[in-house]
Amino acid sequence: MKGRADHYAYRVRWSAEDEAYLGTVAEFPSLSWLAEDRSTAFTGIQELAADAVEDMLASGEQPPAAIADRAYSGKFMVRVPPEVHRELSIEAAEQNVSLNRLVSARLAGLSGVGSAGEDASCG
Repeated sequence: MKGRADHYAYRVRWSAEDEAYLGTVAEFPSLSWLAEDRSTAFTGIQELAADAVEDMLASGEQPPAAIADRAYSGKFMVRVPPEVHRELSIEAAEQNVSLNRLVSARLAGLSGVGSAGEDASCG
């Protein structure tokens, strides 16, 4: 059942420690594949993940769902120290944006998110 593994989140990066390219798959943190070139590392980790899925199915286990196929609500709770909450609220008010919009933009790597008429509620 290699099709299921096709949707997994693969990454290939250089490993200075191993002096090789390291292929990994987010859904199986314990799996990795080392190779001398990127394409071989990518192919290797894909095949290893597909084999893991096949083994799991054969033994009656449920393989992890692909991150790309999971549903996300767009909401999660983040706890910060009160002083960080205060500073972010002040910055959001100064930019005339909601605290939620400011933090969302920060997480997305954006800066200067203010726009005219934006909701400035900061609680």
